Amino acid sequence: MFILVFQAVPLAQEIFLSFTRTTLLNPTESTWVGLDNFVRIFGDEDFHRTLRTTVVYVIACVVGAVGAGLAVALLLNRSFRGRGWARALVTVPWAAPGIAVALIATWMLNPQYGIVNRFLDAIGLGVPGGAILDSPRYALPAILATTIWQLFPFTSVVLLSALQSVPKDLTEAAMVDGAGPWSAFRAVTWPVIRPTVGLLALLMTIWSLRRFELIWLMTKGGPVGATETLVIDLYSQAFDSKELGSAAAIGMVGVVISLIVIAGSRFVARAAEKEDTR
Repeated sequence: MFILVFQAVPLAQEIFLSFTRTTLLNPTESTWVGLDNFVRIFGDEDFHRTLRTTVVYVIACVVGAVGAGLAVALLLNRSFRGRGWARALVTVPWAAPGIAVALIATWMLNPQYGIVNRFLDAIGLGVPGGAILDSPRYALPAILATTIWQLFPFTSVVLLSALQSVPKDLTEAAMVDGAGPWSAFRAVTWPVIRPTVGLLALLMTIWSLRRFELIWLMTKGGPVGATETLVIDLYSQAFDSKELGSAAAIGMVGVVISLIVIAGSRFVARAAEKEDTR
């Protein structure tokens, strides 16, 4: 019943809305237009750019968050002085609210007093005028760096837990047999943590597809659409253009992409399981 009320019913309403022309100013009156909303958005070059930006954003977030999380987890899995404090501190970005992270990042990237611009100027890589978030070239990398910084603590904690389940005797045996660190990781550690990495990649993909507050607060999808993703476009259509039908159609595109990602992840997981049983 819970799933029916809070998942199935809203989804059905969104599907219906995507086939209508409905305005925010008069949402009770809808005109059935069939596939017109989908034809219009897919015929728009700006929407094609939004899809490309979304794909780049998602892939970079998944690779960056999982890769950084794995590197940090491998480091924290070793014994060193202050490891407990390091494990606690690494979770701070994840614990911080997204709004706070966006505001802090915007302040750090400020062209006048931001510490990032001062650092880049000091090493000779300064952006002209320091307007990183106002640059179509640098705005998206800045958004990506901020997103990955917020996400990687979660992946590092989860992967650290997975690493602690790796049998130490197998790793030591591999090292005694002459395997180097990389060979031992590939032969012993990777098979154990691979399912966890796959799950994290799926979660990061879904979370990146629906990421809104950070992008909106930092750039609002600008400049000139350089950081506009599907959720930003959906919001703009619904509340700026006041076209709820077009916004619902964009939302359905996001739903279809999510379903494709989930189906693909299940296929890869099953293929990996079959390979392991051979």
